[in-house]
Amino acid sequence: MSSNGRKGFSVRTAEYQGNTLVNICDVEVIGRTVKDGKLVMHISKEYFSGEIVSEQEALDLIRKCSIISLTGKRSVSLAIENNIGSKDAIREIEDIPFLMIYKFLR
Repeated sequence: MSSNGRKGFSVRTAEYQGNTLVNICDVEVIGRTVKDGKLVMHISKEYFSGEIVSEQEALDLIRKCSIISLTGKRSVSLAIENNIGSKDAIREIEDIPFLMIYKFLR
């Protein structure tokens, strides 16, 4: 847990076609399986678990990376509250929001 009492964010990064892809997930939702009709999403440890970072470190990654995948209320809210991404792009399955952000840089 971070020093302010909030849980951290799990971060995995990868290079993809010359861009840095970052997955940021609320640590407390890792391992959950959510469903929406025929769509089943497992928030697996293998895909989402990584280095645990603070809110500020997660925000720094959101600001600098060009492809961001966010999972969980805190992760998605962090991007939206900082005007990165659109509320209209959020997909919610059960009570877990998901947001993908692609930045087109010049």
